[in-house]
Amino acid sequence: MHDVVIAGAGPVGLLLACELGLAGCDVLVLEQEAEPTEWKAMPLGMRGLSPTSVEVFHRRGMLPGLLRASGADQYAGADADLEVAPAPRSVAHFAGMMLDPADIDADALAYRLPSPVLEGIMTSLEAVESVLAEQAAKLGVKILRGARVSALRQDADSVTVQAGDQEYQARWLVGCDGGRSTVRGLAGFAFTGTEPLFTGYTMLATVAEPNPLRPGFNLTPTGMYLRMPTPGHIGMLDCDGGAYDRTRQPTLQHLQSVLRRVSGTDVTLDDIHLASTFTDRAMQTDSYRQGRVLLAGDAAHIHSPLGAQGLNTGIGDAINLGWKLAATVYGYAPDELLDTYTQERHPVGAHTLEWTRAQSAVMQPDPHAQAIQTLVRDLLNTPDGVTYVYNRTSGASTRYDLGSTHPLVGRNAPDFRFTDGKHLSDFMKEGGSLVLDFTADQRLHGGHVGHADLIRYVAAPVVNDLGCGALLIRPDGVIAWADDHDPDLTAFERAAERWLGATTL
Repeated sequence: MHDVVIAGAGPVGLLLACELGLAGCDVLVLEQEAEPTEWKAMPLGMRGLSPTSVEVFHRRGMLPGLLRASGADQYAGADADLEVAPAPRSVAHFAGMMLDPADIDADALAYRLPSPVLEGIMTSLEAVESVLAEQAAKLGVKILRGARVSALRQDADSVTVQAGDQEYQARWLVGCDGGRSTVRGLAGFAFTGTEPLFTGYTMLATVAEPNPLRPGFNLTPTGMYLRMPTPGHIGMLDCDGGAYDRTRQPTLQHLQSVLRRVSGTDVTLDDIHLASTFTDRAMQTDSYRQGRVLLAGDAAHIHSPLGAQGLNTGIGDAINLGWKLAATVYGYAPDELLDTYTQERHPVGAHTLEWTRAQSAVMQPDPHAQAIQTLVRDLLNTPDGVTYVYNRTSGASTRYDLGSTHPLVGRNAPDFRFTDGKHLSDFMKEGGSLVLDFTADQRLHGGHVGHADLIRYVAAPVVNDLGCGALLIRPDGVIAWADDHDPDLTAFERAAERWLGATTL
């Protein structure tokens, strides 16, 4: 019997497999595709990773490989030796309205410290999956391709999965099999939400010259189009209520008609090499767990790709679930730990759906939406507006409610730099929990931190302690407890036992 079977070898499934493998779990990944498709390679497989997602790869030692696979040798990460973190250099767009990163108010970005990874990167699904698959193999994870899940049954102790003519048994099953998740349907998850307002298209085409399409995002009175740097790589949104979904393959004539209407040009397409459709249908399961079956990524929530939130939300799911599921497998987790996966990640997914719905609504061609668009555009031309969008899209504003009033608790830990030149990320490659003790007398030392297999104790001065004396950091990088320079040891004990199942005294 496996500890965990994961359905889906996309970025979310593979990252989850790596997290479980890092903890020593026996993991099997079942992927329905025999080989990666051309849709995952550049240019159509292009995806944006937020700074928070890039940090996940950095903390697990996979960032150099990801940068190489992404062709991002000139990654514009911040200089980690600076005293103050520089303002972000990219903030993307909102509903096709481009934003100026120079308008970001860096002083309003809470707890931002200098780090090698303060910027997002452009990558591809192919690059992300190749790096994660290589890491998974090193950790002993087995990946079976061409194995489509067709049935499952579960009892109080295990889950049995049918794939092809084989059955696989595990203590837990996680569906990371995308927006049309088979696992979600077989396990009976409720999946509710809103119907689409537009049909989206992405294509690789041969465009006749001269090409009248403007580069970049272009929001128009009838929709939006995006002309990418790669010749013929075009995206467009048609506000047709999602009428032209994946039920039919778009023809050259149809794509040209939509592009002309959306762009307001007489553009001519000579040939279509690849084309696909999508919508802004926004749906979410009411829980991310049903018995011994869990969901992550698009299997748990779908929405439009506006704002590049899908992949990043899925990465957040995987890094949150991985250590909790591993702790449950090994039996040292508190009974309620696995339930906190839904408690923490479901609101994040719900906010993502709201974020993308807002963008869909403001792009509509009716007079009311156009009036709101004018208002939003004015707001986005202010530092407050741009800073707000950056906080939402970068993951910087994500904070879990962990029952503490301390402003750092529940946030992703800043990359504290120690006076010897090391960073917090240097201690996180193995995936365990950390106690950082900045107090002069090392109040948490000398027996207060036990269970060395669960909690690593690091006592050293840092360049900027953000007013903290000590912190407890979970394996996913989230601060579970923080206190000033006279730490409350009782509160520390409660936090360690709640999140790690560890009695430390």
